[in-house]
Amino acid sequence: MTAAAHEVSFAVSAADRALVDKIVSRALADGLIRKRERLSTEMDLCATAANGCPMDFAKLLAADDFNFAHDLYGIEDHLDRATGRLLNHFRPRCAAPSPTKAA
Repeated sequence: MTAAAHEVSFAVSAADRALVDKIVSRALADGLIRKRERLSTEMDLCATAANGCPMDFAKLLAADDFNFAHDLYGIEDHLDRATGRLLNHFRPRCAAPSPTKAA
């Protein structure tokens, strides 16, 4: 395998990037992360969305405290940082709806 096969994407839209910034600011204000964890939390959220689990970041930002913390900590705990994919069948509550398969 080539090195490119193992690269994790962090590519999200500018709108999603702005929402991620607000999500991480909320996490800081709520005491869920420390200032030095800001960048890694941003990277975790972007990697999750860009590598197999599209996120509804507006829904996450608006989530109640319990569901907000559930998704934030769940992503942190279940993200494979080598692939950007979530492990152990974890699916964030604010994941974007899966597209329905054509019948």
